Amino acid sequence: MGVTAMIPNMTFQQLKDEANSRWNEIWDANSARLEIMLLCPRKERKLLELHGDMIDHGQPVMGIFHRPRAEAELISEQGFDPRAASFQFVNISNSDMGPWMQQLVTQEGWLRSTVEVSPVPFSMDIPNQRPFEKHSILCFRHPSLPPLDKYFLPYPIHALVGKAFVSLPRRQAAELARQQAEILGVGLAKPEPEIVEVPVVEPVAEIEQVPINVEDAFISEMIPEEVEQVALPNAEDANVSPPQEVEVVEESVPLPSGVPEIDDTPAIEREFRALIQELIDAGVDPSDMMTDPRLEEITERALAQNFETWPVFMQMVS
Repeated sequence: MGVTAMIPNMTFQQLKDEANSRWNEIWDANSARLEIMLLCPRKERKLLELHGDMIDHGQPVMGIFHRPRAEAELISEQGFDPRAASFQFVNISNSDMGPWMQQLVTQEGWLRSTVEVSPVPFSMDIPNQRPFEKHSILCFRHPSLPPLDKYFLPYPIHALVGKAFVSLPRRQAAELARQQAEILGVGLAKPEPEIVEVPVVEPVAEIEQVPINVEDAFISEMIPEEVEQVALPNAEDANVSPPQEVEVVEESVPLPSGVPEIDDTPAIEREFRALIQELIDAGVDPSDMMTDPRLEEITERALAQNFETWPVFMQMVS
């Protein structure tokens, strides 16, 4: 099984350049790697992000999703709805591709084909567009999606920028973490100091011998003790009225008025929660909510504001 980590604002080229410093012995620079394309329904994107957590693999697997913008028209012309699918490019070792795709192909019926990756025509005037040679790569798609012959990009695959989902082999990742902890001195057990018990010797109090004068003691016993006279109450004192008790009136102290709480929830989160609650009240199944166009529009705006909608969605529907 793997461990998936999300690294924002990365490209495949950056990940390769930093692989040795990031993953040390996990990364094999001599291992042959290839790039493939995966097409899944948009509502199942989260499953594809964490796919590596269920797969045994030997090398890091890197995946970056790409959402077509201006080039979406070129995809629609092929009879493929770009809003119905998520497009992921995966950089994977040749030896890991079989285990990575086995479950999807054999159990879920994913289909294998090839897709031609072509540059977007310069007539579309996309900013930061870079030319590259068109080429074909392997493509695996969910059985509910139609085939796609061509996919258009404004720059090469290795220059795609986005959230990189990197799946590391669990055993190697754990060993790497242990080695780094040893280097940094973190988590190393230190020998406990030996405790030596020192016997405590209590000092013996010396009793001072006081000489007793027998004659003085005899005289003190013969002298009678003074009798303390106690005054009896007079009749006049009996007529004195007892002191009256003073009633203490407790004054009610007004309680402080409550200060209303200020709701500092972002507006996009309140809007997202309101829409999810509306769909829940309407009895819409959570799996069908992802196809609601209003939810897609709010999700895109939330992504632009760096607000993660998935944790809130799972909290409300679970």
